[in-house]
Amino acid sequence: MKVKYFKDTDTALLEFSNRPIQETQAVNENVYLDLDAAGNLVSLTIEHATHTTTLPEVVVQQFDHQVAP
Repeated sequence: MKVKYFKDTDTALLEFSNRPIQETQAVNENVYLDLDAAGNLVSLTIEHATHTTTLPEVVVQQFDHQVAP
């Protein structure tokens, strides 16, 4: 996964795969989903990112799949 931020347009791009984009769907006027031919999420675009998210803070957490004792 890649997270890219374009300061000049205040746009955040989260890339989940490098599969070709078949379709783009608007969630609202600031959020767009890019899907591949099978309907899988390829990327997510957020316009006006600093106003609608907590950018520039990005935190990545990884959790191991374990059962609590």
